Amino acid sequence: MSGKFITLEGTEGVGKSTNLAVIVQWLESHNIPFIQTREPGGTPLAEQLRELLLAPREEAVDPKAELLMVFAARAQHLAEVVKPALARGEWVLCDRFTDATFAYQGGGRQLPTTLIEELEALVQEGLQPDCTLLLDLCPEVGLSRAQERGELDRFETEAQEFFERVRDAYLSRAKADPERFHVIDAAQSIEAVASDIRKVLDSELTGAGNG
Repeated sequence: MSGKFITLEGTEGVGKSTNLAVIVQWLESHNIPFIQTREPGGTPLAEQLRELLLAPREEAVDPKAELLMVFAARAQHLAEVVKPALARGEWVLCDRFTDATFAYQGGGRQLPTTLIEELEALVQEGLQPDCTLLLDLCPEVGLSRAQERGELDRFETEAQEFFERVRDAYLSRAKADPERFHVIDAAQSIEAVASDIRKVLDSELTGAGNG
């Protein structure tokens, strides 16, 4: 079996942690060799960059500085974790990837898409996820859920308008690439969301010639 690159995306409070566990359970039940990782993060250096990105601070972070830190972490993550796993024939389950950059730094921070595309080409050299699950939820509901979890990171303290732009950017990317993206209604019950995710994964497994 060849490796597959599966990413899970969504704004704050959509239930990514819960549904990552659903995907892990599905992979294990099908005896598929896999690794689970996240972005920003996944290696010691990338995790340090994640801490810098998420920590609340008095200093205003320039959007371009933020973008460059994201891609610096991604370059290290791809070289050390993602590409080697795919080369070994393993599936890679990643909590967020470059679609999040287009959504948060492109949509949220309103940086030019062309700038993100240039860095994407430099760092990824054509590598893209095979399947992206986008958990979609009204930002007002998602932020309410996030606040219930406790202390907020630097992104979670942004205004609702920021997350409206993030959501719009996500949905625009999904519309532009319907073969890769699978939009899941995260306002459904936990059971219904999990069922929708399993259906997508079943289809991916069949497409890999192992159905």
